Amino acid sequence: MTIYIFMPYVASVMVGDPVKGQEVISRWQQYAGWIVMATAPFLGASIDKLGRRKGWLAIAVGLMTPLIAALWWAKPDGSALSVTATMSIALLVNVLFAYSEVLHNSLLVRAAGLESAHKASGLALSLGNAASVLALAFTAWAFALPGKVSWSWVPAQPLFGLSAAAHEPERVVALLAAGILLIGAIPLFLFTPDAPRSEIPVLKAFRDGVRELWGMLKTVQHYRDAVIYLGSRMFFVDGMNGVLFFFGVLAAGVMKWGPLELLVTGIILSVVAVLGGFVGRWLDAGLGPKNALRIEIFGAIVGLIALLGMAPDKILYFWSYDAAAHAPLWNGPVFRTLPDLIYLLIGFNNAIFITGQYASSRTTLTRLTPPDQSGAFFGVYALSGVATAWLAPSLVNLGTRLTHSQQGGFASIVLLLAVGLVGLMFVRGGGRKLT
Repeated sequence: MTIYIFMPYVASVMVGDPVKGQEVISRWQQYAGWIVMATAPFLGASIDKLGRRKGWLAIAVGLMTPLIAALWWAKPDGSALSVTATMSIALLVNVLFAYSEVLHNSLLVRAAGLESAHKASGLALSLGNAASVLALAFTAWAFALPGKVSWSWVPAQPLFGLSAAAHEPERVVALLAAGILLIGAIPLFLFTPDAPRSEIPVLKAFRDGVRELWGMLKTVQHYRDAVIYLGSRMFFVDGMNGVLFFFGVLAAGVMKWGPLELLVTGIILSVVAVLGGFVGRWLDAGLGPKNALRIEIFGAIVGLIALLGMAPDKILYFWSYDAAAHAPLWNGPVFRTLPDLIYLLIGFNNAIFITGQYASSRTTLTRLTPPDQSGAFFGVYALSGVATAWLAPSLVNLGTRLTHSQQGGFASIVLLLAVGLVGLMFVRGGGRKLT
């Protein structure tokens, strides 16, 4: 929905201008970031006092499911849902999704136990990637490939009579995503333990949570290196999220990739991202998590700069490419030119280093904090993850408006990654754990 299919469709088709579309999407993402920044930390700080979580989680999922499904009516001409209505729904889903993360993350230790929480977390991420691959592959087989290839195992026409002219294959992912969310939530509600009931009234729980949040901030400020690290992380993690969120919008607008190319890209990069988790773990063990983070952020910067130098008729800024003068690389339906292939390979780089960064950033904090204060530090760690969630969309929006180009907007993310990388230079510690 956000990276590969739906948002690129909104930018390129509904808005009708990829540059203007990137500006619109980044502006609404900025609004969502502001709301999450202002509210999610207080939910996180109050969560232990609210008692049972499943009721709150059921409300979030119960609202998200029909909202996502409603995006099926985001027709190209805006006759059912206008661009403003579409992005308003997307904003609500983004905010509710952030709340749902706080709620279901808080159930992890109860479900898996403290000793196995990290294993369950890694398994969940792997299963999430697997589900993404299956969903994207089914969408490609059922809706994007039919009518474009003559392969015997692919239907001759999109299933259910979906119309490519009405962009129904792109819009149907809203119904698929809503169904996956609803069905996937059922085992959690049926088979995982909830927190015990709390006798604390809801308003008092939030007031107490605000006090505890302030206490966490006061505790953390006494540890110089951890504070510098958490401040740096606010920038580089938001930059990483920005690269992921706007990758598909950039590919659709600049490289002129359609739904099929984006679907295949999503499948491939979801598989490659699994390798990123192993790369992060290898770098953590061999070089220490802080040095691993430096390499991963630098690798993401190099990949981002390389993306900005790509176009259908240009390779890495300096090499012109005339598709008419070169034979296709192969006879398949996607990635038939050298710029397309190189753009995809740059995506490999980003998938590996961005995924590795998510693994290394958590490990780095464990090297910088006293074990008896881990709760406070990871509370602020979660806060730092949402405090600047608006920054990347804001910079992309500003850059797009000032330069009137998608590349100009996307280039602003380099600044976030660079600030985070420089900040790590002032962090002492974070090396390999000595035994």
